[in-house]
Amino acid sequence: MNSEQIFQLALGLNEPWYVSKVEFLDGDYQKELHLTIDYKVGFFIDKTGKSTVHDRVDRKWRHQNFFEHKCYLHCKIPRVKTVENKVEQVSVPWAREGSGFTLLFEAFSMLLIEQEMPVNKVGKVIGVYPNRIWNIFNYWLGIAYCGADHSDISTLGIDETSSKKGHDYITVAVDMKTSRVVHATEGKGADTITKIADYLETKGTQRQNIKQVCIDLSPSFISGVESEFSNAQIVFDRYHVKALLNKSMDDLRKQELKNHLMLKGQKYLFLKNDKNMTASQKTQRDMSLEALPRLGAAYRLKILFDDFWSIKSPQEAQGFLAYWCDMVKEAMIPQFEKFADTVIKHWKGITNYSKYHISNGILEGINSKIQLAKARARGYRNKNNFISMIYFIAAKLKFKYPLYSA
Repeated sequence: MNSEQIFQLALGLNEPWYVSKVEFLDGDYQKELHLTIDYKVGFFIDKTGKSTVHDRVDRKWRHQNFFEHKCYLHCKIPRVKTVENKVEQVSVPWAREGSGFTLLFEAFSMLLIEQEMPVNKVGKVIGVYPNRIWNIFNYWLGIAYCGADHSDISTLGIDETSSKKGHDYITVAVDMKTSRVVHATEGKGADTITKIADYLETKGTQRQNIKQVCIDLSPSFISGVESEFSNAQIVFDRYHVKALLNKSMDDLRKQELKNHLMLKGQKYLFLKNDKNMTASQKTQRDMSLEALPRLGAAYRLKILFDDFWSIKSPQEAQGFLAYWCDMVKEAMIPQFEKFADTVIKHWKGITNYSKYHISNGILEGINSKIQLAKARARGYRNKNNFISMIYFIAAKLKFKYPLYSA
């Protein structure tokens, strides 16, 4: 068996394709393996026995390395006449149309990305410009995303994540039942909700089929959901509500700090849960609360509010919240009165938590993965690439990686 036959077996080539030449040539920095593929004469013929080959087009593909040597495949691909007398290029089994890489090379590139290697790093490792790796990635990602079943969705969680430093955001929609990202789009305005709704309709989920949407208290998100998902109940995310309450607590601490320097550096003593604090931190916090009655009253209100999230009866939840807001009025703490006003303004969306018990904690976990991938890649200049990576990480897509069969 000669070298041409060996490489033909290695490539898995079947009739009419075969390796006609094997060459080691001098590249820029090292030897390169070049394999020329040809086809059996007389294979492309019509019923009368006449050749249908119109002409041939020279093509070249990067293949996986042969040991440490770069490897390239070459072939003069025939263009044949069809029965309609049109000229079409023959498909080859080792590469997809329009790609400058073999399927096995693309599979290896995707494998590296799957192992959490940044795309730019993949390009450096295998000696290809990163933009070309992005083209491979986006091609296979696009196939998987287009094939995803996003029909029959009834509960959505919607939140934004930063694409880079500053005020650039991507809005992400998650199917709360399956914990998977279904769509992501640039921005964080009301129009992002429209884009999500439009996308879902193309996949068979009608606007009126969405029954619950969990969001933060952003006015743009609220107006977008009310406009696009009119049948949906809004549930405000508990973590965003708690964040507002924590801000009220810290705003009060800052005010007290002006007259009581003992509070300097104690921000998180009033925000952390007891289980996340040391004994000395608890002692220091309790001393401050005892010394400053107004701060102590606010802290007790903050702790009491946490009981709301464990109430399962909507009627009890509303009664508890009304009682809590009355206590705030009696305490006359402006920072907490402002928060209570926010609660009253968003009453239904907050009390809906006791009925549906959904929150964007799922999105917070997904966002952590997204930000970790962004940090590994040192940011994404191209937002479309960033969105593709979000799908890759969190959309639970089914990939059919490019392993060809001749």
